[in-house]
Amino acid sequence: MFESFRDFLRTIGKDESAREASGADDLRVATAALLFHIIGADGIVTDEERKKTRAVLAQEFGLDPAEADRIAEAGREADAGAVDLYQFTSVLKARMEAEHRVRFVEMLWEVTYADGEVHELEDNLIWRISDLLGVSTRDRMLMKREAANRSGLSD
Repeated sequence: MFESFRDFLRTIGKDESAREASGADDLRVATAALLFHIIGADGIVTDEERKKTRAVLAQEFGLDPAEADRIAEAGREADAGAVDLYQFTSVLKARMEAEHRVRFVEMLWEVTYADGEVHELEDNLIWRISDLLGVSTRDRMLMKREAANRSGLSD
């Protein structure tokens, strides 16, 4: 107990971005955690879904492959230790403008379509995340259609 208090005292005054860079309160890690949550919703995580998740992270945040892998792994670990979606969606909602949250929902659809299908659990989860982010049903469905068209699938 004393050790944890001492560790806490050591963190006071440190650069906040350094502390956030590996935690669920980092925008990139929160994004990765929700992407991993989506690809695992149907109980099957494919190589295509993993690759698409890393590619989306790299593209959206301008990451090199090694950094994208690091953020993806931190997101996977954060998701594995999470008890709810709110700890991640609250970070996104606080740090993203409305149009970026809509784009994030589109990213969810992109990784969902990576394996060629949308499972009802994935669809439901994206609805719940969208609701927590304040993204309208209309925008959620428009992003679904756009992602489906780009993937060559139609819903």
